[in-house]
Amino acid sequence: MGEKVIAITDWRATSGRSVERVAPVTPTGLLADQLGRPLRDLRISVTDRCNFRCTYCMPKEVFGPDYPFLPQASLLSFEELTRVAQVFLAHGVRKIRLTGGEPLLRKGLEGLISMLAGLRTIDGEAPDLTLTTNGSLLARKATALREAGLRRVTVSLDALDDAVFQRMNDAAFPVARVLEGIEAALAAGLTPLKVNMVVQRGVNDQEIVPMARYFRDHFGNRVSLRFIEYMDVGLTNGWNMASVLPSASVLERLQAHWGLQPLAESAPGETAQRWAYEDGRGEVGLISSVTQAFCQDCNRARLSTEGRLFLCLFAGEGYDLRTLIRQGASQEELAGAIQQVWGQRQDRYSELRGASPAATAAGQPGAARVEMHYIGG
Repeated sequence: MGEKVIAITDWRATSGRSVERVAPVTPTGLLADQLGRPLRDLRISVTDRCNFRCTYCMPKEVFGPDYPFLPQASLLSFEELTRVAQVFLAHGVRKIRLTGGEPLLRKGLEGLISMLAGLRTIDGEAPDLTLTTNGSLLARKATALREAGLRRVTVSLDALDDAVFQRMNDAAFPVARVLEGIEAALAAGLTPLKVNMVVQRGVNDQEIVPMARYFRDHFGNRVSLRFIEYMDVGLTNGWNMASVLPSASVLERLQAHWGLQPLAESAPGETAQRWAYEDGRGEVGLISSVTQAFCQDCNRARLSTEGRLFLCLFAGEGYDLRTLIRQGASQEELAGAIQQVWGQRQDRYSELRGASPAATAAGQPGAARVEMHYIGG
């Protein structure tokens, strides 16, 4: 096919910027953005819905019973998602993470997992296929997910104290059922398993040591607990810096109880700084997007459930791939569009936030930002 104009639209609008490109480009697997960062990690949101109303993500006063979630017809089908993923893998992606909302709410998700597990990277390997979940449905789905081809899971859990946890998830969901899901995932072979705790000063920071003790004593090396600084994703969670407990403070609290040794990075672009218990009983990770930005190594692209491509967790706009797909674009044309978008990427929100907290220009703090439930973590 000849030259074509590709509509790349703002995620909030039905039309937007149009970008012209030359004839379709065959993917090389060697894409780099304007800062020299490769494309290696694709995060696919399969739904914008969730059965929790965590105050730092989907506060109930905003996401109430009448909130207009996306209609089914707007979502990319499993076949469409697989087709896009295949192009990303040809461009060098090696890891695919399924997110939401809560991804296990998407009906028949095992079918998508099976399709994605059948794809191959440019090295001829199966992609590293993983999923992030709140754990609410994991106990009954873990075995089927593993049989479909899922390799690992990450479970979000912000407290062991049931009153604290239920206050944070704002859905009257008990800790015990999340812990049952973790046990089921381990029994099904979804390992190594990670548990993510978003730490908010004055809300759940008293749970740092109890969480570390529980997962260290009960699971050892089978579970890695990661502490995440409370981030300003979206504009509805009331974020403020006073609520952020820096990772350095988290580390100090842990070191008051256990000896810890720093670990080397396990993969390029890894977000967590990893620390091992000196007695060999597992590890913890610290994700410090607010106080120690890791933008310079970010190799992640994010695909929303309705097919918009985002280049940063804090982005204010995405690029419309769904229109291309549904207008009959070939794989080569999709590859060319993705190559062009990634090649123009300059996003480094966290670095800019740290350098100039008062910045309000487009794409910087103060500008419109996509909500977490729409794009995943």
